[in-house]
Amino acid sequence: MANIASQKKRILRTERERLENRRYTSAIKTQFRQLESIAQSGDAAAADEAHRHLTSLIDKAVKAGALHRNTGARKKARAARTRAAAS
Repeated sequence: MANIASQKKRILRTERERLENRRYTSAIKTQFRQLESIAQSGDAAAADEAHRHLTSLIDKAVKAGALHRNTGARKKARAARTRAAAS
């Protein structure tokens, strides 16, 4: 454990940031699984809505720094392919 006060604060801040990043990545994975299941069922309208929500969530995660922008672009492209398969 750190002895310096600023380092103790940094440890706490890092943990808060890590948990926030985990919330984003976990939510993205959950939404992607939902999109895949909706796409397999063939419901185009529901797939559109799920894709829109997932894309928004990915953009927010990139903006917050939880995901690298290239990772976000890759995930959005994969979601678009999944969405296109629902048609």
